[in-house]
Amino acid sequence: MGPDVLVPISGMLMVIAIVVGFPLARAHAKRMERGIDPKALPNDLTERLTRMEQAIDSMAVEIERISEGQRFTTRLLSERAPDALPANAQRGVPGTAAARVPGSGDAR
Repeated sequence: MGPDVLVPISGMLMVIAIVVGFPLARAHAKRMERGIDPKALPNDLTERLTRMEQAIDSMAVEIERISEGQRFTTRLLSERAPDALPANAQRGVPGTAAARVPGSGDAR
């Protein structure tokens, strides 16, 4: 790459940088002049986010209650299952009338 190619490329890059950079620098200077904090949120948005946070927290509590009830029910059923297993074991034998499901298409 000789200077006959490098100079026009450099010139075009400088023009692009000025065209893009000047408006950005100007907007940033105006923002600094006004003293606007870009991280500050409007009050209505802050209140809305607070309400959303409270709603999400209450849903999390309710979901935890549901899961605790499910764990309790599962524990009760698992403790009761060994007592009921011998009575149900004979029903589960293939070929018996109790094992066939009505409407299953198993016509014998």
